[in-house]
Order: sequence, then structure tokens, then C-alpha cells
Amino acid sequence: MAKGNFELLALENPLLDIQGVGDEKLLEKYDLKANDAILAEEKHSGLYEDLIQNHNAVLIAGGAAQNSARGAQYILPEDSTVYIGCVGKDKYGQTLEDINKKAGVKTLYRYDEKAPTGRCGVVITGHNRSLCTDLAAANLYNVEHLKQPEVWKYVEGAKVLYVGGYHLTVSVPAILALAEHAAANDKTFVLNLSAPFISQFFKDQLDSVMPYVDILIGNESEAAAYAESHNIASKDVKEIAKEIAKLPKKNSKKERTVVFTQGTDPTITVTGSEAAEHPVHAISTDKINDTNGAGDAFAGGFLAGLVSGDNLKTAVDKGQWLAKLSIQELGPSYPEPKQTYTSS
Repeated sequence: MAKGNFELLALENPLLDIQGVGDEKLLEKYDLKANDAILAEEKHSGLYEDLIQNHNAVLIAGGAAQNSARGAQYILPEDSTVYIGCVGKDKYGQTLEDINKKAGVKTLYRYDEKAPTGRCGVVITGHNRSLCTDLAAANLYNVEHLKQPEVWKYVEGAKVLYVGGYHLTVSVPAILALAEHAAANDKTFVLNLSAPFISQFFKDQLDSVMPYVDILIGNESEAAAYAESHNIASKDVKEIAKEIAKLPKKNSKKERTVVFTQGTDPTITVTGSEAAEHPVHAISTDKINDTNGAGDAFAGGFLAGLVSGDNLKTAVDKGQWLAKLSIQELGPSYPEPKQTYTSS
């Protein structure tokens, strides 16, 4: 198989997932909701050790866009994917680098001398997951690192630039540097809405980036949060997608595409004013092991489709195929030996 030329570059927050199985009592103890993602506060400080000591936690490489980069690389030829973010100079940072290396993802980390590698407490209750993130070093990424010649050359070489929305809490200048480069060079800039709190509490940051977004990815709860914070009256996911698709856009050569997943309901896509529904790949509930990372897997498969030059329908299908594989594994991971994509 021919090698890639690092056509996909992803930026976000590298994290170590500390994942354990909990119950309502554990969620209540730390004031968490069953299917949610939040940034840690003081009251959450005991969660990570609690998961390790009392809930048989496993340590998994996390960070949404990092999971998606591994997912895209799972499908694409060798040397197709680069991932950027900030980690601590510690064993967990090394663990993340090793996991990416094994998956074939090239990491261009910024190593912070003082802060530890970020971590995410993942509480699994049934088929739900609650994410509580302590960004630590991940919060210290900066545009200066991105602009270093040995890093920026990979930006210039990439065809698809992907940013996870969680990075809107970290370095908007770094995101805008990628976005402006994509618009100026007619490349594809993809943003993930990532979590409801991004639209609710980081609205200005999101709005500053949106004119550059060629493709927006999200799920139904993120769509609802976006609609509420941007005064879109409709509760219908397809109508919300249509409203976002027609927002002003810097690169007028490409119409904006909005992609909203809805769990087991069809994935909605809108390009310009053209809407479509894509039924998901059926799977029996007894095969579902863990839904943490299903959205990241979908994004990874979808990005692999973009890099491969697939049409929208095939790219969505690749996303759904990879998400179906991922939910049969533990955490945001993919089966070995490697499986080959076949269209549904």
C-alpha cells in the first residue's frame, strides 16, 4: 500500500482517560450528569483517584481529536496523520506518544516542563459516559509552537485540517492560524462542536472561528446547545443544520457542510441547502461494549473519507463503520488485527 503524505493534521487537547464503571451514586458524589462533558473544578479533584482505587479504572489514550486521528489512521495508508497538542514531560505524556506511535499517528507535541499531562475522568453508567477533564498541560498549548518551521511545514503539507472544539477553551490564535491557512489555500477546515458547554460558555470563541469552517461535525445535544445559544428557534436537528450551513463563510468556493450524528438515529448532513439522512450501521445491543469515543471514531472515519477524496455519503458511511467497530472495544480504540472498510 502506498504511503500517505500526512494529508490530515489534527489539533486539540491530548489527555489520558481514566475510565471506570460507576453508578448514580458516583455521579451524584461529584455532581456529574450521565451523558455529559465538563471541565473539572475543585469539587472534582478526588474523582481520578476514586476511579483508580474503587472502580477498576483502566488508562486509555484520550482527547477527542487524538482519538479521531488514530481512527483516521486506522483506515488510511501509513504516514497519513499528524496530531498536535501539549502534554507534560512525564510518564503519561510518554504513554500517549507510545500509543499514537503504535497506531501510526505522528505526534508533534509541545512538552511543558511544569504542568502534568492532562487527564479525563470517564464514568461509565450503562451505555452512557460522563467526562470530567482536568486539562493541565493541554491548556498550555500556544500558537508559537504551531508556527515553528518544523511544525508549520506539516500544516503546509496537509490537505484537511481538523480541530476539536475543546481546543476553543485553550488557544483560539492557534485555531485561527490553521483556519486562515486553510481558507487562503483552498484546503478543507473541519471543526467539531465537541460538547454542549462549548456553544454555551465559549460562544464568542466559536463564533470567531465559524466563518472559516468548511465542515462542522456534532451530535444532537451539541446541535440543541448551539441552537439555544444562537437564538435558532427550531428544535429540529435538520433545521438547525440548515441554519448553520448558511452562516457567512470566508472561503466562498466551498459551501459549508454540517454533519450531525444522532446515536442510533440517522446521521443528518446539510450542504448549502441540500439535506440528507444516512441510516446508521445496525448493531445488536449485546455487542456494545463501551460507547465512550463513538463520536470520535465517527469523526475519524469521516476524516479518512475526506482525505481519500470520497463523496459525502461514503465519508459518512466510513464514519459510521468505524464507530460501530469502536463501540465493541473498550474506550476510544479500534480492533486488532486491523479490519478493512466495506461500504454498507
